[in-house]
Parts: sequence; structure tokens; C-alpha cells
Amino acid sequence: MKTIATPRLLMIALTTLAVGCTQNFEEINTSPVAPASVPAEYLLTQAQLSGITADGDNNWQVGSWIQQWASGSLSAPSQYLEDRDLYETNNWRNHYDLIKNLAQIRNRALKGQEDTPNGRTKLAIAKIYETFIWQRMTDFWGDIPYTQAGMPDDNLALLPRYDKQEDIYRSLISNLDGAVAQLNRNDVSFGAADIVYKGDIEKWRKFANVLKLRMGMRIRFADPALAQKTVTEALAGPVFVSNADNAAMPTNTLDGNALGYHPIIASYNSSKELNQMAAAFVDALQTRNDPRLPRIAEPTENSKKAGKPVYRGLGVALGGSVIINRDDYSYMNIAVFNDRKATFPYLFLTFSDLCFYRAEAALLGWAGLNPSQAEGFYQAGIRAAMQVQPYNIAETAIAEYIGRQGKLTGSDEEKLEQIMTQKWISLFMRNYEAYAEWRRTGYPRLTPGPNPGVTGGQIPRRGVYSSTERLRNATNYNEAASRLNRGDTYLSRVWWDKR
Repeated sequence: MKTIATPRLLMIALTTLAVGCTQNFEEINTSPVAPASVPAEYLLTQAQLSGITADGDNNWQVGSWIQQWASGSLSAPSQYLEDRDLYETNNWRNHYDLIKNLAQIRNRALKGQEDTPNGRTKLAIAKIYETFIWQRMTDFWGDIPYTQAGMPDDNLALLPRYDKQEDIYRSLISNLDGAVAQLNRNDVSFGAADIVYKGDIEKWRKFANVLKLRMGMRIRFADPALAQKTVTEALAGPVFVSNADNAAMPTNTLDGNALGYHPIIASYNSSKELNQMAAAFVDALQTRNDPRLPRIAEPTENSKKAGKPVYRGLGVALGGSVIINRDDYSYMNIAVFNDRKATFPYLFLTFSDLCFYRAEAALLGWAGLNPSQAEGFYQAGIRAAMQVQPYNIAETAIAEYIGRQGKLTGSDEEKLEQIMTQKWISLFMRNYEAYAEWRRTGYPRLTPGPNPGVTGGQIPRRGVYSSTERLRNATNYNEAASRLNRGDTYLSRVWWDKR
């Protein structure tokens, strides 16, 4: 494998240039001062920094819906209320900016090099990462502009149509297959510009197969045949074998650095009030005597002052009129998340994910697995989730926990609930993925907050579209909204959401 090393300071400088060059895609085409093409290395770096950081954002919306975070009354979406002009529009725009950056890699920077050693594998890695971003987008919104998004400069679609999620999933799975087939260990790779795997082609191959496994499981209840086929194919290829294969973004400390922060640490230090621990999550950890609890949460301020520290989560969607004393509820662990001089990698696809998926596949008898193997995979998922930073739980404590919580019991449905509850815990800090898996399976069982919002007191099932889409792309927006079972609302379900 050949790599290109990129000096860190130059990478940051040109990454900043890439941001400025892609915020307004159409203007680039006519600007007399913008570069004709930003190098592929810097486009990838920027897309990774922005896209992976966004994976851990949204505590105040998705994190509250999945009841790991509680934002009080400070965030409208956390109260089951829409705020299209701010939250939804910014989220939509930021994600499509990522797609524009990645599209420039194939449409400009490496155009014409699809079959050369200098371009082939770089394009494959970019495509694999782009598929990761697309899945998050369609999982959150459902039908979205896809086919006509990220088009070449000479064929831009300013008013793109919305593709059906079912079609998007089929295309993404096919794209992953094509990208994996294109990876060549003898080609030039991204080197240090790839902040995830440093251009390691075999690690990207494993990543792609685990991502394909995730996509197959996501559609399990919508298209069982395609799901089983996809899962079987994914597990036949090389996949993660330990936490050493985890997809992780190295992060910078808040002090002394301009970018690249851990999204949760950055969010906590910008507003503690938006980042208190939710009651359902704290209760789940306490009930199981989970050794991760003191690494995640802080005892309430008032209980510490009284000399009798206790953990207590805050309820979600309480309503704007409810008065709370925040010192009666747990914040995040101060030593872990409030230290501006410390940090740890942000994980976004992990060995524990793989183990929990294998446990689920074993219950189904898919991919040559059988139900008797499910418990072993389940326990491996728990162990892997506890070993990573910032937990670093000792093996003796892990073994003791698995001895109490590692037995799968009851019906297959009850076993699935156990698997998914442990997975929900393991997905802490990964809001979008925890939200998707809860909608897919219905586990863990969550009780909505008391505020009715615009959902009648139900937990939202999807994000609503950007307000700019309703104004600027009205025809295509209205067509997409008409396909949703309850229109463009929080209560409509995406295609794969069948439980």
C-alpha cells in the first residue's frame, strides 16, 4: 500500500480552505479567485472532520428522543416541538455540504482517474465513507434528494427530486459492493489525510463490510429477504476482529486547538444545561450496577454537598412550565467530559456493534450462525463496549458484570430486547445510531415525556425536512411529503421503521 503523508499544519490550513470553497457550491463555478480544484486529500479530511463530529451532535434533539440526554425546556425538539427554521434547516444544510465536498473528489479532484493507481482506491474509500453519511441522512429523514444530489458541475440539479428510501438503500448496498471491489492494496491511498485509518486499505475493507452488515440489519423488518442476503454477504468478508479495528476519529483538546474536538466534550463545555443525563439512561445503568455509570455521569450537585452522592437522571419532554433545580440531577462526569485539557477518540462504527449484530443474526439463523451462538456474541459485545475509552473497565469488573447480565433468557423476542438494551447503552454518545436502532427494533422500551408537543406526547419517529426545502424546492418536497404516512411530521415513519 502506498500512502501520501500530509504535514499536520498544512492539512489544517488547506482543510480550512476546503470549507470556504464548498459552502456555496454554485458560486465556486464562476469565482475568479477560487482554485479550480481542491486536492482530494483535503476534501476527505474536511468531510471526515465535519461528518464524524456531526455523528455525535444533536444531544438536544435525537439524544433526548432516545432518552440518553435531557435538555429541560431549552430545546424545542427535545419537547417534541418542531423548529424547522433553526435546527432542521441547519442540520439539512450541513449534511448536504458534506455530500458536496465528497462529490468534488469524484467530479473534480480525481475525475478521469477512476481506473488508475492514483485514483482508484482513493475514490473507493471516499465512496465507502460517503455511503456512511448517506445512510445517516436517509435513516433520519426517510426519502431525500439522492440521485440528483452531488452531480457534476455541468449537470447540477438545483431542484433535486426526492428518492424513495427503499431505492436509496438498494443503491447504497450496491455502491458498497462496487467500492470494496475497487480497493487495491497496491494503489496510492490517502495516507495521513485520512484521519480515521491513515489510508489503511484493509481496514477500510473491514469497515465497508461492517457498514453493509448494519445496512442489512436495518432493513430486517422491511425487506427480510434482502436483509438476510446482505447480512450473509457482509459476514462472509473480512470484518472487525477486535477494538483495534474500530472506526475512530482522533480528537483534540479544547485548550490550544482550533478544531477537531470530541463532539460530546465540545457540546458539554458549550452548554451544560443542554447535556444533563436522562432518567431512563441513568436508571438503566443503576439497575444493572453498570461499572460505566461513574465514568458517564456525575452525582447530583446537591447530593455531593450533602455528603451522600447519588445519581439521578432528569426526565425528558417535561414542558416549558416545569421548574427544575438542575443541581438535583446528574450532569456528565466532570473529570471525563469537562476537562479542557483531556480528550479521547470518537468512535462511530465499532467491534461491539459487530458483536451485537452477530448475536441478532444468530437468533435468526442467518449467515450460517445458529441460536446457540447468540449468547457468546452478546457477551463479546458487552465486553468490547466496556473496554474502550473513556470507560477502560477492568477485566475483573467486566467478568463480574457479564456473570450477572450476560445470560440471554426467555423467548427470541425477549433475547432481542436484552441485546438491544445493551446495545443502546453501548451507543451512548452516538445519538443518530441509537435512535435508528430504537426505531428499528422498538427496544429498549421507552416511555415518552409528558409534554404533548406536536406529537400528542409520542416520541418522534423521524426528523422533519428543512424549511428551505418547502420554499425553494416545493414541488419535489410536496411529492416526498405526500408519500409519508402522516406527511412531513415527526410521527411519519421511514420505510424500514416497521415495529
